[in-house]
Amino acid sequence: MQTVDERTQLAGANRLEILLFSLGLDTNTGREEVFGLNVFKIREVIQVPEITSAPDMPAGVIGMVSLRGTMLPVIDLAQFTGMNVNEPPDKLVITEFNKHTTGMLVRSVEQIIRMEWNDIQVPPPMMTNQMGGLVTAVTELSDKRIVMILDVEKILSETSGTTDDDSAFETIEKTDFESFMLFADDSVVARKQIEKTLVKMGINYVSAKNGNDAWEKLQEIAVRAESMGIPTKDYLKLILTDVEMPGMDGYVLTKKIKADERFNGIPVLMHSSLSADTNMAIGKQVGADHYLPKFDPVELSKAVLGYITPRTDKISEE
Repeated sequence: MQTVDERTQLAGANRLEILLFSLGLDTNTGREEVFGLNVFKIREVIQVPEITSAPDMPAGVIGMVSLRGTMLPVIDLAQFTGMNVNEPPDKLVITEFNKHTTGMLVRSVEQIIRMEWNDIQVPPPMMTNQMGGLVTAVTELSDKRIVMILDVEKILSETSGTTDDDSAFETIEKTDFESFMLFADDSVVARKQIEKTLVKMGINYVSAKNGNDAWEKLQEIAVRAESMGIPTKDYLKLILTDVEMPGMDGYVLTKKIKADERFNGIPVLMHSSLSADTNMAIGKQVGADHYLPKFDPVELSKAVLGYITPRTDKISEE
């Protein structure tokens, strides 16, 4: 594995590293699919330890493991994705994202590859439907194999049993003034969570599915503001962006926004499942005004409110 410093440089240049892995031969299709996860979300890969079964576990969670004194839930990815695999899993991938640490069982780990976000595309609808929305992006390897990059937000949401839990949104208060903002996120689950938060706050918004989509919509917004004879900042109050997105990641999107004088004075908030200090530091380097780990609707509403409230001071970084 490469150093963290090298990965940090990659992240700021619209590049990333992906861990490739297999869940085994699917007897339903006769194929062994290739899956991928951003290395920034992986803490380590270990041999499968003893797994302790527990009652009333969410669907897909088969038990718990003790890792250096900490109990972690274990997700059988083959079972969770609906694959029929006869081979037992050989590796446990320890992931860390959205402030959660989770173990994911896989059949085998292949390699780590470096890629351009430009080479990572939105999956076709047929694949999205086939995998139940679990694939957030796809890319093609040099040997013509297709890699499916998993939507970890959706996996975490469904295995934690919080998919339809609205209790976290109940304390969000409605604002008493009108605002308009743009947000970008490639995860279906994340977009729904953000939309639900903004609706609760009474904030008008336009959403984008990735960095390229967001940049195109920002161009349209700038033209609209110009036609109204006002600065864009008087029309668009805030931009919220994910970091990992096909085509153009949030770091590059933020750099482009900050380099375009039409968007001067519009705060950019990064909202990502990559919650390590390193990722937050990259966000600051590219000009983000705030970096917010996913996903706490109350914290999101506070951060948004702190930047769209009509006042001269800004919220401080914690």
